[in-house]
Amino acid sequence: MKRTLTLLASVLLLAGSLSFADEAMLIDFTLLDQDCIQDENTGKNTQNKRTVMDFSVAAGATFTEDQKNLMKTSLALPEWEIDLNSSARNVTSIAESKVVAAPVKDSAKVPFAGKNVMGVRVIFPTIAANANAKIVPPFDIPAYEPLADADDNGVRQEPSDEQKASGKTLFEDGYGLVKNVGTVKSIAVTTMGMNYPHGLYVLLKDNDNIERRYFMGYLAFDGWKTLVWNNPQYITEIRQREIRVYPIYPRGLPFVKFCGFQVTRDAAHIGDNYIGYFKDVKIIYDKALLTSDRDIADEDLWGIITKKETARQYAEMQRFGNVQVNRYLEKEKMATEESFSDSLGDGASAQKNQGQAANN
Repeated sequence: MKRTLTLLASVLLLAGSLSFADEAMLIDFTLLDQDCIQDENTGKNTQNKRTVMDFSVAAGATFTEDQKNLMKTSLALPEWEIDLNSSARNVTSIAESKVVAAPVKDSAKVPFAGKNVMGVRVIFPTIAANANAKIVPPFDIPAYEPLADADDNGVRQEPSDEQKASGKTLFEDGYGLVKNVGTVKSIAVTTMGMNYPHGLYVLLKDNDNIERRYFMGYLAFDGWKTLVWNNPQYITEIRQREIRVYPIYPRGLPFVKFCGFQVTRDAAHIGDNYIGYFKDVKIIYDKALLTSDRDIADEDLWGIITKKETARQYAEMQRFGNVQVNRYLEKEKMATEESFSDSLGDGASAQKNQGQAANN
């Protein structure tokens, strides 16, 4: 009987040690299609409805409604930015490096055939210089934004009772955020290699606002592949772990958020164009808490986390809003003419004279 109880206790201990590990989709780029806010000129949608954010709430009264409408943005793939380091920055690389929605052929032998993935183009220098580029979202992904639907104009609606009861926030479930994360055990990136010798890093940020980067490997392969980073300091034996206990509140429920990719080019390798495609990022992690359902709603009572997050989000709104308005004003000042007007009243004569001048 005693042996049976000992065996049962061992089984329960083993089950408990394995129960807190979990796998989650951190970000899935096939979910970031443009499905709201039509462009007046092209009639095409420009933003992603699930992740659209209106930063105009932090704008001043001097801005027009047209300018405020430009402060709506989302994680739609064309909105992502390329941040080049000083060795890689020049007029051509800044102008040509970009992120697009890359459609996968319907005939492709992958589960996401027919969907859009992230397509990236980076212009690296051809000189012998180390260079890197970060592919980053247009804004810092909020950790406490309430889950709510948005309409076709990108206006966020009031959360439904079902959404409130779910306890989830806007950017969970594959949109850049995973909560209740303790130790990260593994990270996986599904990407298409194009035989480039460059290195790939994943950038993550935690609830203490500390950003870390994880080396996934080199992109010197062809076709789709899952690159995996395994935590070399992950201890599987429970008795060998250093048990650390942190106050649960007001530190908040631990989380990780996606901050982007970093592609590094060594000085000894070929420069010029880099083309890459990314489908998703997944993580395997230990749960910080076995259950996040508390008997007392601490945040509703004290509001400490909300106050800190609101201040951080307000600062982000001001920064991003100013950037978008400055881009709008700069676009209004850009020259739109492709050629000179005809002073002679005869387009053919002007074209002929231009050709003669070029020959001379």
